[in-house]
Amino acid sequence: MSVQKIRGSSSRKEKSAATGSSGDLILAGRNIPFFVGIFTMTATWVGGGYINGTAEAVADPGQGLIWLIAPWGYAISLILGGKFFAVKMRSLGFTTMLDPFEIRYGKKTAALLFIPALIGEVFWSSAILTALGTTFGVVLGFDFQTSILISSAVAVAYTALGGLMAVAYTDVIQLFCILVGLSIAVPFVTDSHGGFFASWDLYKIKMGETAHLFPDLKFIMGKSGFTWIDSVLLLALGGIPWQVYFQRVLSAPSPKKAKQLSYIAAVGCIIMAIPSIWIGIAGATADWEALNIPAPPSYSIILPYVIQYLTPPIIATIGLSAVAAAVMSSVDSSILSASSMFFWNVYRPFSKDKNLDAKKIKKIVQTGILVVGITATIISLQVQSVYSLWFLCADLVYVVLFPQLTMALFLKKANKIGAISGFIVSIFLRIGGGEPTFNFGAFLPYPDENFPIRTFSMLSGLLTIIAVSYLTQKINPSIPLTTNKIGKINE
Repeated sequence: MSVQKIRGSSSRKEKSAATGSSGDLILAGRNIPFFVGIFTMTATWVGGGYINGTAEAVADPGQGLIWLIAPWGYAISLILGGKFFAVKMRSLGFTTMLDPFEIRYGKKTAALLFIPALIGEVFWSSAILTALGTTFGVVLGFDFQTSILISSAVAVAYTALGGLMAVAYTDVIQLFCILVGLSIAVPFVTDSHGGFFASWDLYKIKMGETAHLFPDLKFIMGKSGFTWIDSVLLLALGGIPWQVYFQRVLSAPSPKKAKQLSYIAAVGCIIMAIPSIWIGIAGATADWEALNIPAPPSYSIILPYVIQYLTPPIIATIGLSAVAAAVMSSVDSSILSASSMFFWNVYRPFSKDKNLDAKKIKKIVQTGILVVGITATIISLQVQSVYSLWFLCADLVYVVLFPQLTMALFLKKANKIGAISGFIVSIFLRIGGGEPTFNFGAFLPYPDENFPIRTFSMLSGLLTIIAVSYLTQKINPSIPLTTNKIGKINE
């Protein structure tokens, strides 16, 4: 089935907007303006979880700057995504990231691979809601649970009303608010320590060897070295197979534009992290007792807490309002992405109703938004660390979806048996390592806690797909990539 054709003329755009076309809802008519595209592609990662998680990691004595991998790790993922994945995906005119799986392995296997994709988006949404809840808690004085519930209700309601184009334009406002609001606050929070250089000197004294952006050889060869490398690969490679990223790629007017947007967004990710880093440094070195201010109850709220108490009232108002607005607008794209995948790759292929019009599609997607939003809210109430959720959401995506997407796009012999075998191996090995965030213990005898479980699981799954696919070609021949089998939103 093909979703209604979308043309580029202004009259057609007006008609699409008026009728709420499914093409506009999911991919903004594949004609997103380049300037807007830069902002919305950057906002793939830069949002509430990103800015709050960055400050949290920098301020936390158990992590420090050396473990702040996400900003430059995600920047690398955008560069790699633009170089190797964006052009191919956009050239083939796919509608979602799961299309290659549906074409090559069938609708049931695509539905299976939707599960880790969904979990990743849900955890990412949870991280954003946690950041939103902590920000509102500081600004309005609400407790954490109440803040999360209010934030979730507003964000889900807002998301259900608009499609990708609405998300894209709010991303422009979002990034502007973050950059201006936080940049205004930085000079004041560092001035409370005697300026930038004084703050940095205090941070180095307090944090020791973790006050470095990149580790030295001694650190790499130490017991934490493998864990650090594992985390780098987790974000650099695990940041690629996300529907929230490919939704932007597939909405670009051309493959070339999709590639350019990815490269520019990589630079944007680095720039947007700088204010949060300095706020985290100020939070880590502040003498709260001397300032007669209670110490922050959790590092997860360090960014709004520092802005609230270490800047003048007018600056605090501007900064916190900007952060709240930014976080509010960043949850919508993740929830929309998960709902889009559900409609296109789960509901559509299995539905007996082959006459789905735009109105029906919109209702299905909106129902998905509600379900994803509620699930993300429940998780955010249980796990209150933004940075933990940040890593957790990338974990399963890296372990399972990166090898699957890479092989589906670039291994001509990849087949369904290989994909399912790789899926089982990756999941089994990763779950066997346990997950402290959910107090889930390990049941496989890995050497120690520093063993790179995630990368080991990912590589094992990737090699399994290759080996099994080649061994089973006679009984399950590979299928070439083409959008003709599932239809697409036309150019």
